[in-house]
Amino acid sequence: MHEGSVSLSGRWRLWDQVAVRGAGFPANGVLRLAPEGLAAAADKFGPRDALSGAAWKAFEAEFAQAAVRAAASAQEIAASGLFRAAVAWQNRGVLDSAIRPFLNWSPATAGRTFKQRQREELVAHYWQRFCVKNDTIGFFGPVGWGVFDTARTGVAVEPGTGLTASSEVFFSSWSVDAVAREIEADPAVRPWTAPRRVPFVRLEENAVRTPARPPHPVPPRTLRLLRLCDGTRSVRALQEEIGPDTDVPALLDELVRLRWITWRLDVPADIRPDRRLRACLERIGEPALRGAAVARMDELERAVEGVRAAAEDPERLVAALTHVEQTFQRVTDAAAKREKSTTTAPGRSVVYSDSRRSARVTLGSHVLAALAPLDLLMSSADWLCSALAARVTERVTEVYERLRADAGPGRPVDLAAFWFACMPVLHGPAVADAAGLQAEFERRWQGILPASEGVRRVTVVGTDIAGRVAEAFGPVTAPGWAAARYISPDVMIGAEDAAAVGRGEFHLTLGELHLASNTLGNELFVNQHPDTRELFDRTDRDHPAPRLMPLLPKEHKSRLSARIRHALVRPRDYQVALLDNTADPHRERTVPSADAVVEQHDGRLCVVLPDGAVFPAVEVFAHVLTTLVTDRFRLLPEADRSPRVTIDRMTVARESWRFAGSALAFADDKSEARRFVRARQWRDTHELPRFVFVVSPTEPRPFFVDFDSPVYVNILAKAARRLARKDPDARLTVTEMLPTPEQTWLTDDQGRHYTSELRLVAVTG
Repeated sequence: MHEGSVSLSGRWRLWDQVAVRGAGFPANGVLRLAPEGLAAAADKFGPRDALSGAAWKAFEAEFAQAAVRAAASAQEIAASGLFRAAVAWQNRGVLDSAIRPFLNWSPATAGRTFKQRQREELVAHYWQRFCVKNDTIGFFGPVGWGVFDTARTGVAVEPGTGLTASSEVFFSSWSVDAVAREIEADPAVRPWTAPRRVPFVRLEENAVRTPARPPHPVPPRTLRLLRLCDGTRSVRALQEEIGPDTDVPALLDELVRLRWITWRLDVPADIRPDRRLRACLERIGEPALRGAAVARMDELERAVEGVRAAAEDPERLVAALTHVEQTFQRVTDAAAKREKSTTTAPGRSVVYSDSRRSARVTLGSHVLAALAPLDLLMSSADWLCSALAARVTERVTEVYERLRADAGPGRPVDLAAFWFACMPVLHGPAVADAAGLQAEFERRWQGILPASEGVRRVTVVGTDIAGRVAEAFGPVTAPGWAAARYISPDVMIGAEDAAAVGRGEFHLTLGELHLASNTLGNELFVNQHPDTRELFDRTDRDHPAPRLMPLLPKEHKSRLSARIRHALVRPRDYQVALLDNTADPHRERTVPSADAVVEQHDGRLCVVLPDGAVFPAVEVFAHVLTTLVTDRFRLLPEADRSPRVTIDRMTVARESWRFAGSALAFADDKSEARRFVRARQWRDTHELPRFVFVVSPTEPRPFFVDFDSPVYVNILAKAARRLARKDPDARLTVTEMLPTPEQTWLTDDQGRHYTSELRLVAVTG
């Protein structure tokens, strides 16, 4: 057994370090928007009953009074300083446009106008997220930590003091880049910046070669300058090395025009980009110029100190965030918010906050034993990763053979040319391969599990299906690529409190299984860990030798941002820059792709680095492969109705339903009271539970629905109408909430209960 891990079973072991992702507001808070007794009154009307007459009039009056009570509850929520502080971090504009007018309104039966209902729904929308969504952001989604200790049996919670032990404010990468662009606009700064060769520009004896282009002959002085452009030498330093006979700035301008170098104030990728920029500015040799540049960051930092001092006071926080944006606009002459788009990562504001939860959790032997079904699931997922790696390796090997033939005898295939030539494979056939393997994965699991058509519950014993899993997916001798040794499960414990777990009165629910990824290595987790050496120590035990890791862009869409970049990179690891060189130029073992070559070694396609280090070529595609496979784990194919699947005491697939927006006929009813009654009848027809989560193509993220709450029914109805208008054929997915708000064991020092999930790291080999 490896120190720092616990044995699961078979080939898999779990890190003893566990992240606890939990909500920042108590779980029972979400029940405040379900007026007591209203659901029972609504259920007195059957599907065939005419909603008219004296009984209906009486219910309408009762509904109106209940709606007033619910609106008053929503106002109490909105009046909370913590709620308004959380909203301020998310979208402080709505505090003035919606929350303040809502608080200034006096709920009354005749006063619930369309505008006030919209504002009430806005409060409910944020409230469900803060109470029952296990997000990881700010004090309303703090990162908690725990460990496995098999000397214990159940779960122990040390609540600490208050909800959060610490909170930090970070600059977004894009905002610091904007400061850098403004500073470098001063012509006097440019000589102090360090030009850098583009990673895919290969330097040969008398020429420069770029992928898919013929060699470009260049004179020796140009080659010499290009070799010196490594991001560590300023223009002045380059001029000294090249000598006075060459106009280095003019030649650099020409190299920029040819797109062979970048010549700008580059801020290395980091969760603390402000510190990285300061380090760059400190290299400016002219004191006055350096002082003026640093003063810009000083001004921004002073503004951010106001945000830190405001803590969770909503008025002070709004003022401080506003001041930060005003200062940013003055310093950069740029907009203080980015527009949403398909190419920008999360983090639209200048700054954001992350927090660490005060509570510490210890998980004992009962929980570890109940996790046993993960071995079956992850062993099958191992097949999925390995099969995808084999398919992609086969395809890129064909690309290599073609490039080698075109290059001719004795000429190497450089990694840059190989990478670019593989792009059509990675964005075409590899995507189809991943989808096909997922379908095959589901087909094999259908052969393992009992027939589920028309059945709401599928329950099996792990030992009964272990042989079938082994037969269906076979022994996997290699995971495919280094990152594929990891799988990160999200697991929820359903129990009324921590003591119930010790008594064995609990059930586990699998949330997601993140394939080919150690998500505890993401910056947001690493930077909130009380001792990051613990995480690096476990990485060292898993990977004693150096790894080859593709160097990624700073951000791209929802898959990549500073918060989710992998941070467990050690000095011994190599990073290869394929398109962008976002690493610190002073970091050793950062290799431009053009400086590496691709070769066959003992029948295996490999990458050979300039110092002679050799790695399987598949490692270069690690991020692409992980992106293709990470969300592919699904036991059953999508269907109009899918059963709950339980192995031993772990639910591995929750019951779910898929509906067209138009199928929610109650959504179009103009009367709130009728809509509520018809929604409950619709729920009963389809046998939905009271609490569900809904995913719709028209909504940015999943949302919670309580069918006992008119405001949440209204939110669901609005989502259905929006979907029906946009795409009549599209489906929204409804999934049972499991555990429910009452099945929460994570507590604070006041004894309040919170929803949570455990982010685990499993490793094989």
